[in-house]
Amino acid sequence: MKYHILAYLSLITIGLSAQKNKMPYKDASLSIEERVEDLLPRMSLEEKVAQMRIFHANIGVKSDEKGKMELSDRVIEKLKLGIAGIKNPGEHISPLAAAKLNNELQKYIMESNRWGIPALFVTESYNGVDAAGCTKFGRPINSAATFNPELVNRIWDVVGREARLRGMHMCHSPEADLVRDPRFGRMSEAFGEDTYLTTQMVLNAIKGVQGDYGGLGNGTHIGAVAKHFAGYGQVLGGSNFAAIEISPRTLIDEIYPPFEAAVKEARTLGVMASHGDLNGIASHGNPELLTGVLRDQWGFDGYVVSDSNDIARLYYFMKVAESPEAAALMGLVAGIDIDLYAEDSYAYLPEMVKKDPSIEKMIDRSVRRVLRTKMILGLFDNPFIDVKKVEKEVRSASSLALAEEADLESIILLKNEENTLPLAKTSQKIALLGPLLNDGTQKAFESVTGSQVTYVTDQGFELTDGNKGVPAVLPTDEKALERLTNLAKDADVTILFLGGDEFTAKEAYFNNALGDRATIEPVGPQDELVKRIKALGKPVIIVLKHRRTLAINVMAEQADAILDAWDLSEMGDTAMARVVFGEVSPSGKLPVTVPRSIGQLPFHYSMKEINNKKGYLFLEDGPLYPFGFGLSYSPFSYEDISLSTTEITPSSEITVSVKVTNTGKMKAKEVVQLYIKDEIGSVTRPDKELKGFEKIMLNPKESKTVSFTITPKMLEFTGLTMEKILEAGDYTVMVGTSSKEGLTAQFRLEK
Repeated sequence: MKYHILAYLSLITIGLSAQKNKMPYKDASLSIEERVEDLLPRMSLEEKVAQMRIFHANIGVKSDEKGKMELSDRVIEKLKLGIAGIKNPGEHISPLAAAKLNNELQKYIMESNRWGIPALFVTESYNGVDAAGCTKFGRPINSAATFNPELVNRIWDVVGREARLRGMHMCHSPEADLVRDPRFGRMSEAFGEDTYLTTQMVLNAIKGVQGDYGGLGNGTHIGAVAKHFAGYGQVLGGSNFAAIEISPRTLIDEIYPPFEAAVKEARTLGVMASHGDLNGIASHGNPELLTGVLRDQWGFDGYVVSDSNDIARLYYFMKVAESPEAAALMGLVAGIDIDLYAEDSYAYLPEMVKKDPSIEKMIDRSVRRVLRTKMILGLFDNPFIDVKKVEKEVRSASSLALAEEADLESIILLKNEENTLPLAKTSQKIALLGPLLNDGTQKAFESVTGSQVTYVTDQGFELTDGNKGVPAVLPTDEKALERLTNLAKDADVTILFLGGDEFTAKEAYFNNALGDRATIEPVGPQDELVKRIKALGKPVIIVLKHRRTLAINVMAEQADAILDAWDLSEMGDTAMARVVFGEVSPSGKLPVTVPRSIGQLPFHYSMKEINNKKGYLFLEDGPLYPFGFGLSYSPFSYEDISLSTTEITPSSEITVSVKVTNTGKMKAKEVVQLYIKDEIGSVTRPDKELKGFEKIMLNPKESKTVSFTITPKMLEFTGLTMEKILEAGDYTVMVGTSSKEGLTAQFRLEK
C-alpha cells in the first residue's frame, strides 16, 4: 500500500513539474515582461512577500566536512515559499566549494517552492569579491587614485566573473557616495571626494562587474547595486548613523550625478538606500528620493534594496514610524522593493494586506522588479554554475597581474626630497620597519632587488589591540622604539611602514562596534618613531598605508620621501618594491584633499571660493596636499595652452589643448587634469571643478598635445529657482598636474 501511495505521489509530482515547464514564464522565447506578467498572478501573497526578503547565510547555510550542504531549520522554513536572495552563501570556503554549494542550494530552493523560482546570491566588493579564494584587489579609493577608468573597468570585470563563477548573482557595490570627511571609518570603500572622478569610477565599476550588461544574461557576470542613495558619506561629525544635512543644490549638483550615471549610463540592476536621514527625512521612508528622483526623473527600472535592517529601524531607531507595521508600509510606499535581513518589517506585509488590500498593488510592483532582475540574469533558464571553469578562471595569473598593475598605478608619491627615490639595486642595507609591515614584505622586496641588497625587518609594535568591535590604541612600547631605532642605525636607508590598520578605520556597526574617529592624526607612537630615526641622519622613506585620510604633519616634515599606498592588493608589497627601486615611476594622484588639521573640516578642493577667504590662527593656510596631487620620478612640463575659440554658446563646444613633456630621464605616466571655474554666478559657485582627465605615458623628452572638449553640459548648475541652467559669463579653464597647479585660459559663455 505504501508503495502505491508513493508511486501515486510521484506521478502527481511529475505531472505538476510537466505542467510547470509548459507555463509561459518558463518559455525563454518570450520577453522578460511577458514571463513576469505570467508568473506574478500565479503566486500567493505569501510567495510574493518572500520575493521581497533577503537573509544572511550565517543563519544556517553551510557545507559539512564532505562538502554536502547543511541547512538549519530556520533556513528550511524560510525557503518553503522561495526567497528574493541570500547574502554571502559560501563566503568562507574556496571558490570551487562555493560553486558546488551554491549549485546545490539553488537546486534545493527551486525544488522547494511551487513555481521553481531561483534565488539571488549576493556578495560585496571592497577588495575584489568579498569571499575566500578570490583575487584581492586594492580598495576602491586605490582605484580612484589611478585616475584610470579603463583600468577600473578591467578590475571590476574580474570581480564580476569571479563572483559569478562561485555562484553569486548580485553585488552590494560599488559605493557611489562622495567621501569628504576623514573621520568617517568607511572612507576607503568609496572613490573619493570629487563628483566627476567618482562618476567615472562608478560608471566603469558597474559596466565592468555587469559585463557591460551583456554579461548578465550570458551567465558570466553579476549585477551591481549602487549605494548608498543618497548622501551617506556626509554624516555629521563623520559618525556612522548620524544625521545628514546637505543643501538641495549640493545634492543635485554634486551628490546625485554618480548615481544618475549608474542608472542612466551603466544600467545598474540595483540601488541600495542610505542608512541615514537626508535633511530630516529618513532615506528608507523617502518617496521623493527613492521614487521621485530615482524612478520618475531618472527612469530607474531595477530594484531598490534596504540597507541592513533599516526599514525596521524607521520605527525603533529613526523614530519616524509609529509601529513596526507602519515602518514596513513607509518603506514600501517610499519604493523599497527588498528588505535586507529584518524579521520585523516586510514579514508583516501578508497580515497588513488583510486589513488593507490596496497594499498588494505595491507588493506586486516590487515583486515584478525582483522577478525581472532574476530573468535578466538568466536564472530561470540557466541557474547553475559550470564547476569545471572555477579553478581555472578564479584568481588566475592574469587577474593577479591586473591587481599588481592597478597597485602600480595607484601608489602616490607625496614627497621626494633631493630625489631620494628611486633607490638603486646596489650593495646596501635597508631596514624595513614599522607597525604596518607585512610578514611577506621582505620576501617581496628581495624578489625585486636580488641578493645585492640586504634587509633587516621588524614590525616593532601593533597600533591597536585588534578588537573587532571597539579596538583600543596600545600604550607606547619604549623597548620596541629603541629596538627599531637601533636597527635603523645600522642600516643605510630606513623604510617605515606607517599609517593605520584595519582597526583604525572601519565600519561602525549598529551594535557594539566603533570605526569612526574624532581625530585624524596617526595613532600610537608613529610620529615619535619617525623623529627618532630621522635624527640618525640617514634617508627615511615612509610607505603610508591607511583606509582614511591622515593629517601626517610630522611625517611630511621629517621624511625624505613618502609613498602613499592606501590599501593595496595582495600584490601590494611587490608593487611597492618595484616603485621604490625605480622599475616603475609612481603615477597615482590624490582622490581626496589632505588637511593639516581636523579643524579645517569640511575641506575639499571644490568648496566655494568664499570658504578660502580666511585661514586659521596658528595654522598654515591650505591643505597639506591638494586633491589631484602626485609626483613622479620624471617631472612633466606644461606649455602652450590654447582654446579653439574664446566663446561658447548653448549649442557649441570649445577644445582646450596643452603640450605636456616628460622632462626627466625615465618613462612615466602623468594624469593631465581639466578644471573649470565659473568666475561670477547668480549663486555662490565652487572654487573650481574637475571636468576631465587623461592619463598618458611619455618616454623621456617625449611631448604630447592633450586636448579636452568643453561642452555646455559641463557648465550647467542649479540656479536660483532650483532648475538646471546655463548662465552667460566668464569662465577660467585650468589644465595641469593637480587642482592647485596648471596653466589657465579664459572663455565666455554667450546665450
